[in-house]
Amino acid sequence: MSVVFQISRERLLATARALPAEMQVLSRLGEMLQDVNSGLDEISILLRHDVALASRIVRISNSPMFGCGGVASVEEAVNRVGFGEILKLVGTVSAARLAAHALDSYGISAQQLRSNMLYGAFASEALAQVSGADARSAYLAGLLRPMGMMVLDRATRAPGFRPARYATGQWTTYSAWEGATFGVDNCEVASLILDEWRFPKAVGASIRTHYLSRPGDMEQPLPALLNVASGLASRVSRSFVGENHWWNITDEKLEAAGLSVDDFELAILQTEAAFDAACAALGE
Repeated sequence: MSVVFQISRERLLATARALPAEMQVLSRLGEMLQDVNSGLDEISILLRHDVALASRIVRISNSPMFGCGGVASVEEAVNRVGFGEILKLVGTVSAARLAAHALDSYGISAQQLRSNMLYGAFASEALAQVSGADARSAYLAGLLRPMGMMVLDRATRAPGFRPARYATGQWTTYSAWEGATFGVDNCEVASLILDEWRFPKAVGASIRTHYLSRPGDMEQPLPALLNVASGLASRVSRSFVGENHWWNITDEKLEAAGLSVDDFELAILQTEAAFDAACAALGE
């Protein structure tokens, strides 16, 4: 018989606060990019506050992915990259840090986690660009989609809290295992964390419903788009075994996301190119 560990909202938020500082930087950056009054100088100040983050931003900005070269400071990186690409620059750097450790409870290695975050971010962005959805919100949703798993995995390491790990032979999906074990699933946790940290509302909302498991989940285009992006990741073996149940790409999902088959094919090419460039920039 499964034992349900009731995890309080406070415990989840406390666990999330122990995540790398990049989460808070991404949250603040997302706010600033939505504000027409934000300037590049303000963004530079935000990014250079964390010395380690600033160093990685300078290094990645010099890679062929961003085509800068000769960048020696965060200010130079921000001004050369500009508003259009700054989120992608910081997101690529953040993925490396946020996915530095395996999710042992899920059987997900650090490399699998990092690949899924990056591929999901680029696929979501590419699909949003061809469908007319907000590309920044889509990028953030794709990048931070596994956030709930990351928080639940960390929460299980607390003293006296050692639930059984996810087992493919016993559970069809992560959400079934999470519900029986924790009383909450990773999508709900991710939405809670992202809303608390003031990410754009659409980001948390789309992650909460992107499995499209309930009637009405396809009424908004972004959850459907995020589901299709995850389907792309599944096709190239960059998804997680406990989620593949949800990633069948159908005409109904494409229509709900505002996509055509031609859009879908174009997004695949754009995603692969962006993902390969990011991996090269990170030295993978």
